[in-house]
Amino acid sequence: MRRLIVNADDLGFTSGANRAIVESHTNGIVTSATLMANGAAFCEAKDLANQLPNLSIGCHVVLIDGEPVLPSERVTSLAQSGRFRDSLKNFAARAVAGRFDSAEIAAEATAQIRKLQSAGVSVSHFDTHKHTHVFPNVLYPLLRAAAECGVRVVRNPFGPPLALRPAELLKRPNLWTRWAEVKALRSSFAGKFRKTVHSEGFLTPDGTLGIEVTGILDETLFTIIASNVPEGAWEFVCHPGYNDSDLQSVKTRLRESREVELRVLTLPRARDLLAERGIELISYWDLAVLSGRVPCSSRN
Repeated sequence: MRRLIVNADDLGFTSGANRAIVESHTNGIVTSATLMANGAAFCEAKDLANQLPNLSIGCHVVLIDGEPVLPSERVTSLAQSGRFRDSLKNFAARAVAGRFDSAEIAAEATAQIRKLQSAGVSVSHFDTHKHTHVFPNVLYPLLRAAAECGVRVVRNPFGPPLALRPAELLKRPNLWTRWAEVKALRSSFAGKFRKTVHSEGFLTPDGTLGIEVTGILDETLFTIIASNVPEGAWEFVCHPGYNDSDLQSVKTRLRESREVELRVLTLPRARDLLAERGIELISYWDLAVLSGRVPCSSRN
């Protein structure tokens, strides 16, 4: 059996991201989304989330970029001048060196998840902005925070290498760097991640497909990914959105690519392609139900 969760990150980031994620769910293949508690369009997003009973909503825990939910003086190892650090390389170096206060990470994550829950959102799972939970020193306090909030499902940010022919790689030279980065992280942290998650009693998919193509996804790459989904339950991460004035005013490397992803995710061919290959679309909530973690009647 092959199952696929299609999760849209950055719900709440901008109104255009909200609109695109709703369209990708109602007219496309998106089954789940993760909501940013500190997003500029959070209020609109939580109202939309509560109107979409079939869209599984998780918390997109943010520890890099933007402002913390807690007062900045309570998360001084994470934030400077009231904002999170905006360099992923700097964050990675500090995480590996153990320079973050685990209690601060847990407190901020708890505040973000609780903000969603207080808004009436039934939080099915969590992941992190820019996959910062790949680092063990960050993962541990996040799991503690999620468990305290009653959330026991987390994204597995590791997966098999993208199956690309040399010709496809040659067309996209920037994909080589991304591929090498993902490979290095997988080699360093994937085994530790799975061991930790299981020991803490969390449920996670078998892995994530296509992280390498973030920002460059097109119909060809989606077809390659869909044609190589292994047995098991997997996640495909996406970032649909509109490259509007709101998006232009915020810091992100994903701009035009969000509209391309929206088009790919809403193509009738995308759903047909998955069906032809015997891949069942499920949500994170479905994953928990199928695993016996929650009764089908427990979701509001």
